[in-house]
Amino acid sequence: MHTAATKAKDPELPALNGLPYLAFPSNETCALDSDAICYDLWQQYSMPKNIQDHSKLVANVAWQIAQRVLDAGIKINVDLVRQSALLHDLGKAYSLEYGGSHAVLGAAWVVAATGNYALAQGVLYHVYWPWDLPEGPAICSLPIIVLYADKRAKHADCVTLEEREEDLLLRYGSNPSSRKLMAKGFEQIRNIERALSDCLDWGDLDAYSFDSRRLVN
Repeated sequence: MHTAATKAKDPELPALNGLPYLAFPSNETCALDSDAICYDLWQQYSMPKNIQDHSKLVANVAWQIAQRVLDAGIKINVDLVRQSALLHDLGKAYSLEYGGSHAVLGAAWVVAATGNYALAQGVLYHVYWPWDLPEGPAICSLPIIVLYADKRAKHADCVTLEEREEDLLLRYGSNPSSRKLMAKGFEQIRNIERALSDCLDWGDLDAYSFDSRRLVN
C-alpha cells in the first residue's frame, strides 16, 4: 500500500527530496489525451485572454526545456510538462478576485477535473519550491521546469529573470515583507537556472529567447 511519504518511483518523475508521492492511479504519470482538455478547463474556470496568452508562453518554454531534457537522455514526459504549464495559472483569476493561493486552488481544480496528481504538481509548485533543490538529473523534473518557465514569461513575452523580477516587484512588492519573500524566490530561481544550464549543457540559458514562433497553439 502506498502512503503519502512514499517517493515516486516512475523513471519519468525522478525522486525529489521532500516531495511526497501524491497519486496512486496506474495512469498518474500519463499526459492527458489532448491539450484540448486544458483549453476546456480554461473556459470552465473563466480564464481571461491575457492569462491564456501567458499560459501558452509558459507552456512553450517548458516544452522546449523538456525536449532538451529528453535529448539529453533523461526520461521525462514532455506532453505532461507542457500540459501542466498550460494549467499552471488556472486559479489565478479567481484568486485575484476572491483571495487565496492560486497555485493551491488551481492544483485542486486540476486534480478534481483529471484525477492526475502528477499534472497538478507543476500547478502547485510553480510559485516557489518549498524544499532544498534536487541535485543532478532530478532538477530536470516537471514541477521545477514549470516553475522556471513561469519566471521567464512576463505576460506573453519571454524575458530574462532580471526583467521578470522587476515586473513582479512592481506589481506585488507592496511592502517589505512581500519584497523579502520575492527576493528569496528569485534567489532560488537563479539557482534553478544555473542547475538546469549545467545539467543540460545549455550555456547562457538566461539569454535564450525560446523562439515565439514555436508557441503551443
